[in-house]
Amino acid sequence: MLEYITDRAIYEKVVCEHIPKAARFLWLATADLKDLHVDKHGKMVPFLEVLSDLIKNNVEIRLLHAKEPGKAFRRDFDRYPNLINGIERILCPRIHLKSVIIDGNFAYTGSANLTGAGMGAKSTGKRNFEAGIITDDTDIVAKIMDQFDRIWRGQHCKECKRKQFCADYKDLLLK
Repeated sequence: MLEYITDRAIYEKVVCEHIPKAARFLWLATADLKDLHVDKHGKMVPFLEVLSDLIKNNVEIRLLHAKEPGKAFRRDFDRYPNLINGIERILCPRIHLKSVIIDGNFAYTGSANLTGAGMGAKSTGKRNFEAGIITDDTDIVAKIMDQFDRIWRGQHCKECKRKQFCADYKDLLLK
C-alpha cells in the first residue's frame, strides 16, 4: 500500500487508526511539537495520553524534534509520569522532517507537524493544508527508518554547523 493523503485524512489514518495499534515501537519526527488533542473512544484527550497508553503496553517510543514544546504540552506531559522515562527524545535544531514509523512496517512522511493544526483534530477552518504519504511498502518504510536512525545515532553531528543550538549534541557523540 502506498497512499497519498491530505489534511484531515492524516489525522484519521495516522493518528487515530495506526498509532494506537503500535505493538513494538513508534518513532516520531517533527519540527514543531505542540499540545495536540485526539479522539479516544469518543472523548478528546491529549495525544500524550495515547503515548502513555502505548508505553504501558511496552511500546518503545522515540521522538526527534527541533524545538522545545510550549507550556500547554509541558503541562499535559506532567499528567503522564510514565512519559518521563518512557519516551526517548532528541532535540535537534535541524529537524524539519515529519515522520511516523510504526513497528517497522508502516510509515507516514509528509508536511504535518505533531500539532493540532498539523495532525490534530482541528476543524477544516483551523487546520493547516498538509500532505504526505502512508505506506507499508517495506523498501519505502526502510528508507524512512534509515533517515530517522542516522539522525538518531548522531551521524551528522560532527559536521553540523548548528551545534551551538543543540542541547543534545554531547549526548549524541557518546552513543
